[in-house]
Amino acid sequence: MKALVLAGGSGSRLRPITHTSAKQLVPVANKPVLFYGLEAIRDAGIRTVGLVVGDTADEIEGAVGDGGQFGLEVTYLRQEAPLGLAHAVLIAREFLAEDDFVMYLGDNFIVGGINQIVDQFRTERPSAQIMLTQVPDPRAFGVAELDAAGRVIGLEEKPDRPKSDLALVGVYLFGSAIHDAVAELKPSWRDELEITDAIQRLIDTGHHVEATVISGYWKDTGNVTDMLEVNRLVLEGLEPRVDGLVDEASELIGRVVVEAGAQVRGARIVGPVIIGAGTRIHDSYIGPFTSIDRDCTVSDSEIEYSIVLRGASIAGVRQIECSLIGRETEVTPAPRIRKAHRLVLGDHSKVQISS
Repeated sequence: MKALVLAGGSGSRLRPITHTSAKQLVPVANKPVLFYGLEAIRDAGIRTVGLVVGDTADEIEGAVGDGGQFGLEVTYLRQEAPLGLAHAVLIAREFLAEDDFVMYLGDNFIVGGINQIVDQFRTERPSAQIMLTQVPDPRAFGVAELDAAGRVIGLEEKPDRPKSDLALVGVYLFGSAIHDAVAELKPSWRDELEITDAIQRLIDTGHHVEATVISGYWKDTGNVTDMLEVNRLVLEGLEPRVDGLVDEASELIGRVVVEAGAQVRGARIVGPVIIGAGTRIHDSYIGPFTSIDRDCTVSDSEIEYSIVLRGASIAGVRQIECSLIGRETEVTPAPRIRKAHRLVLGDHSKVQISS
């Protein structure tokens, strides 16, 4: 079995971070989201990976390399434009050959990995297997309709009137029959080749499509809120470790990781928190569920439930929370200015002003 990992999206919902960085490389607990997916693929016993890339190809290739750091063999497949998930399968036809494969969206995060669904696919041998989860608003997802026996009878991409609340999770498993289905597709109303249309074609032509409804945790890390939530979840599993310098004036509470080369002086850190290599924390409070990447500086500041990317600097700022702070960013206090009220009042006005 092979893997096809999609890492070509533009990440418009994470702008401005993704103006200068691939969305799949935005870190969760100081590790790019994409790396969690590659590790899950490796842990499922898959070694051969096709990585579909777009405009951020150089950055992705620089981070992943030949895949050796993950125990994988990676081949890069260039997608000239984001023309749909099925289009990624289409351009990967030669790489995939007749092999079974798992298609994994590189900005998705699934707790517990994919071992179970891969083993089930290998045992039962359907033409396709999809993962579903209940969502409060399925209109933003591909949606599956099941019959009373739990069999997939219909699929639709981002419907205005969903027939169920079961959304497709960003992991799919396919046999070689998917290639004929993809080859017959026409662009949808979104001008994309939809993988849901390809799977529907398999159903319509009598192929067995299996569905697994998962109750575990899944997130599409396409926006800041979801990124922070996944960061929180990963940090929950931290094992405390101090490889850097923490002075006697500092206090570490709970699950805190201080990586090699980091310096913590006169600070109070309440975990779960991870402090990256080379980062300096001085006279500050770092609150729960915060990841601070390498080579950052936080001085005389307070921050919690946030992600701070490489090389950022925060100085003299209180009560930062629920924030995603980009690489090489500088956060400082606003200049103090005299407060004054400027009024244009008509005749006989009555105004109350709090002083």
